[in-house]
Amino acid sequence: MTLTQEQKLVLDTVRQVAKEILHPLAPEYDRTGQYPWPQLRALGELGFLGMTTPESWGGAGLDSVTWVLALEEIAAHDPSVAVILSVTSGLPQYMLLRFGTEEQKRRYLVPLARGEWIGAFCLTEPHAGSDAKSLRTEARRVPGGFVLSGVKSWITSAGQAHLYVVLARTEKGISAFLVERGTPGLSFGRPEEKMGLHAAHTAEVRLEEVFVPEANLLGEEGRGLAYALAGLDSGRLGVAAQAVGIARGAYEIAKAYADQREQFGKKLREHQAIAFKIADMHVKIEAARALTLKAAEKKDRGERFTLEASAAKLFASQVAVEVTREAVQVLGGYGYHRDYRVERYYRDAKVVEIYEGTSEIQRLIIARELYR
Repeated sequence: MTLTQEQKLVLDTVRQVAKEILHPLAPEYDRTGQYPWPQLRALGELGFLGMTTPESWGGAGLDSVTWVLALEEIAAHDPSVAVILSVTSGLPQYMLLRFGTEEQKRRYLVPLARGEWIGAFCLTEPHAGSDAKSLRTEARRVPGGFVLSGVKSWITSAGQAHLYVVLARTEKGISAFLVERGTPGLSFGRPEEKMGLHAAHTAEVRLEEVFVPEANLLGEEGRGLAYALAGLDSGRLGVAAQAVGIARGAYEIAKAYADQREQFGKKLREHQAIAFKIADMHVKIEAARALTLKAAEKKDRGERFTLEASAAKLFASQVAVEVTREAVQVLGGYGYHRDYRVERYYRDAKVVEIYEGTSEIQRLIIARELYR
């Protein structure tokens, strides 16, 4: 793919910030589990938290191709920061832009796009994961708005985000609501202790008789699940880019190590067993990136990209797990040591096969789309 001068300039800037700010801080934030506010503020000041939101609403107005390549670069250095960025821009901003009123865009989309706020997406519940239609959170109509009650689980940036897009059941079906942090009755659980992505806090969102004014209903009542699914297409594109970046980060370490380490009188890369691993990693990453870019290009043309987004997410997430596992193997004992980073990439990689639709769900979507 040939990039424009503007795209190259943006990616050069992202690459510099990722290397100078994200890369040095990533191990410490993984160890402590701190939420990466300094890194997010640095990206926000450069306009990278609202890359695809139009300039008229506070964003950078960039295309999806630039967005996924930038996400890949960020994920290659700090996957936790990448997932936060992907969620806040790929779901709340995307849904507000497509389905929000002018007032909702002014009040919520602008601070999100400027990087002043972080957004969270609240769909999953303790009893409703892949089966989103079975969610139990209720929104009861009252004078002037709705009262929300229920629990959301596995919510990225819960407790840290300023705005929560909450899916709840109304008389007309599943609807979407905009809930601000600090609203009475809104509370959060402790961050989950996860296998990876330690700096990207994931926690429960609890709604106990939370009043939401009529003005904060997103789009039409009963259309929330359709809006969420549209947002998830964009979100899955972001996950695919994250997966490519995670795989690339681990691959680059393994490739360099194989050129430095000597065993049996020659470099590791001169042993066919290792050379073939490096070759396979390269091919898989290139193929995953190509699928991701194909989906991004289709989105930029305004075409339906559900099939392409799911295909990219399915394949790239599989590649991330395979490549990071092999990177650990190439480094041997050192691959199992935190100082060499590949063990962190391996831990971070697994969840990309799970969130925003498991690999099993992606196969169902792909099969359905093939017979549309």
